[in-house]
Amino acid sequence: MAEKKKFLLRIDEDLWDQLQAWAADELRSVNGQIEYLLKQAVAARRGAGRGSRKGIPEEGRVKGA
Repeated sequence: MAEKKKFLLRIDEDLWDQLQAWAADELRSVNGQIEYLLKQAVAARRGAGRGSRKGIPEEGRVKGA
């Protein structure tokens, strides 16, 4: 099994509560739910075409990307 990278994530308490409820509905931990959502987002981004900025709001884009 691949080693997992650890990092600190600070999020709003209301968002945490929503993620916790969503994760419980899908029988996942909050960590598992966040990882699942990130994998879905990466897969969707890949589907938009390599190097595509489609679907990324202007304020979320990295300059020069």
